[in-house]
Amino acid sequence: MSVQYIENGGGKLVVEVRGSATAPLIICSPGIGDFREAYYPVADQLVAAGYRIALLDLRGQGDASIEFSRYGDAETASDFIKVAETLLQKGQRVVLAGASMSGGAATIAAGQRPDLVAGVVTLGGFLRNGSAGPVLRFIMNLMFLRPWGPWMWKMYSATLWPGLGADASKARAQKSADSLTRPGRWAAFQTLMGTLDHDKDVAPYLPKVAKVPALIVVGDKDPDWSKPLEEAAWVATQFAPSPATTTLAVPGAGHAPQFENPEVVGPEVVRFVNGLREGDSFKAVA
Repeated sequence: MSVQYIENGGGKLVVEVRGSATAPLIICSPGIGDFREAYYPVADQLVAAGYRIALLDLRGQGDASIEFSRYGDAETASDFIKVAETLLQKGQRVVLAGASMSGGAATIAAGQRPDLVAGVVTLGGFLRNGSAGPVLRFIMNLMFLRPWGPWMWKMYSATLWPGLGADASKARAQKSADSLTRPGRWAAFQTLMGTLDHDKDVAPYLPKVAKVPALIVVGDKDPDWSKPLEEAAWVATQFAPSPATTTLAVPGAGHAPQFENPEVVGPEVVRFVNGLREGDSFKAVA
């Protein structure tokens, strides 16, 4: 395992890399307020299956720096692409795995750079705004203003991971709040929350991913969607038709199914990327 610092957009990304430098590359990014460690259990399975894994925190969160000038779906897509360009071996393509907003960012990156991206894994991915209209999103942004914002985030985020159990979910929410309230980081978090508009940022790229293979993972208890299974079914229709694209519903899991139930998610991700590898999709398009 190595940790690399990659500059992009005025700040520094922290990228944790595991596996052989010549192995097929998978880049993973977490959801808002979460950490790259949310992929650790699945990353272990992928490395054991012969893949190279790059785990990066979101801009201004986790171990990433706070000097970035912009935040959002498009900016996270830019980070995916920058890490891919930095780490890929000549003649290789990459699979992008994104949770929550990073799922939308992975979709943008796939639409922008089909020469680089062989497939996408979304985990509770936001490719559209869902039921939260502009008024509700405005109210939510007000909720996260200081001084009450960190407390509100801790209360809200404790509901995101029901598959961990109540005590572990509360502990993870506390860890998230503690990380986000380090110097300068809450301002970055607020900027990101105020910027997000998946309908505007992701939608233009959906026609461009209609032939991209994807694995759509959703927790059936994901609180960010009133009907998570229906949302996952819609997301799946945006990518290549079945069997190139498949959907996995994870019983009892919430918004980070790869962390809440890696025993179910990991083998399915391995199956998906193995299929791409067998079809030579990791090789660069001539």
